[in-house]
Amino acid sequence: MTANYENHPPLGKKKLIMVMGGLMVGLLVAAFDYSIMGTTMPQIINSLQGMEYYAWPFTAYMLTSTISLILFGKLSDIYGRKHVLILGIIIFIVTSVLCGFSTSMLQLIIFRGLQGIGGGILLSLPFTVIGEIFSPRERAKYMGILGSVFGVADVLGPILGGVITDTWGWRWVFFVNVPIGIMAVTIILYSLPNFKLPDVKKVIDYGGIVTFTLALSALILALTLAGEGVYSWNLVAGLILLSGVSFTGFFWAEKKAVEPILPLHLFKNSIFNVSSVESFLAAALMFSGVIYVPLFAQDVLGMSATHSGLIMIPMLFSLTLASIITGQIIAWTGKYKKLVIAEFIITGIGVVLLATMNADTPYYLLILYSTVLGIGSGMAYNLFNVAVQNAFPLREIGIVTASMRFFRNIGTIVFVPLFGYIMNFTLARATALTTNSQALVLSIQNIFLVAIVLALAGLAMAFFLEEIPLGGDEFVNPDGGEETNTPDMKGNY
Repeated sequence: MTANYENHPPLGKKKLIMVMGGLMVGLLVAAFDYSIMGTTMPQIINSLQGMEYYAWPFTAYMLTSTISLILFGKLSDIYGRKHVLILGIIIFIVTSVLCGFSTSMLQLIIFRGLQGIGGGILLSLPFTVIGEIFSPRERAKYMGILGSVFGVADVLGPILGGVITDTWGWRWVFFVNVPIGIMAVTIILYSLPNFKLPDVKKVIDYGGIVTFTLALSALILALTLAGEGVYSWNLVAGLILLSGVSFTGFFWAEKKAVEPILPLHLFKNSIFNVSSVESFLAAALMFSGVIYVPLFAQDVLGMSATHSGLIMIPMLFSLTLASIITGQIIAWTGKYKKLVIAEFIITGIGVVLLATMNADTPYYLLILYSTVLGIGSGMAYNLFNVAVQNAFPLREIGIVTASMRFFRNIGTIVFVPLFGYIMNFTLARATALTTNSQALVLSIQNIFLVAIVLALAGLAMAFFLEEIPLGGDEFVNPDGGEETNTPDMKGNY
């Protein structure tokens, strides 16, 4: 059953199907972007030159998409999901065209940064819409279906990226977003109402936007430069200092704001805090496998790039299936805490197994170990969205949902360069004592040893996650009334 808002009748079955279709198409555009770009970048570098800027189109996109998650998550609480979601798709379409017409790496980096604004909206808002139109228990089921888009994109993205690049050229990797985006806008424009929340003040938190953007930009740039290891540590330290000062300014701005972009009272809620940390750790664990399993397959076992990509398919397929099944289980039981515990146990087993790999490990064990990690990672996709949406009133569902994606992104931003540092540090010391291949095995083992520690930390945190049973048909009243088992506007029960 769908929510019944004042002046908005429940959505019929036909419109629900259309809404889900529009959300999945819109999310698919952004999800494909991550996986396709990795395949396409070598051709882009050959065309535009600038090998030294190889990572910057990714960095620019990650920076702006992470910032926009929070900004537009809050704006959707103020102005409604429909308008902000359509804006995100339009931004993504227009900037895709600009990326496709880039004539230099500088232009591509700038346009990728602008594209990230739309990408951030598309990566979080569909899950917010699910929370708005479905009852608490049903959300998990449909979020699982929506989350499966990431698995499909991860499996097909590299293949499509290669086919499109080889057939029509790298520019069409961006141009194909145009018809798909137009299709998503058309479906959403027709089928999705723009539900109004009359108790939200339409006041923009400019102070919060400026200080948050500056703080996060400085932090991400510092981590990126530190990971590349070719820039002055004085510059990195200066950026970290700037980030710290800006975060302090952001804290004071949010205390005074009428409608803060990231309300500080969210952090008074234990479910929000635990879920944020768990999302952060889950992202790090997933990317330890996504990045280093193919590297192990190619540089240790001697597989080709194509075969190492095929090895990843079972992991990504299991991730997709686990996301769907987890949603169905939550919808059936109305509970999520035991699944969070199980998620970190399974993920922990996966990284323990991966930490045992050596030069004699057969490829089928590599597939098995990475698949176990994929099952655990897939379970984490929507667990924390469900938990926080159930812990807050409808007027804040946009910002709390965006926050979970935000902390996943931060987990990636922090741990990808950290894993790279661990690998480079180990290689620098082990190469003098052993062969290059053995040194690489040791460095990848060290990365998965760190991942084991992260999995144990996630498992310990899971026991502190408070569980509020999910209701079937109860909703927050948009005029300020409370939902059954839901805290008030300040997160108090």
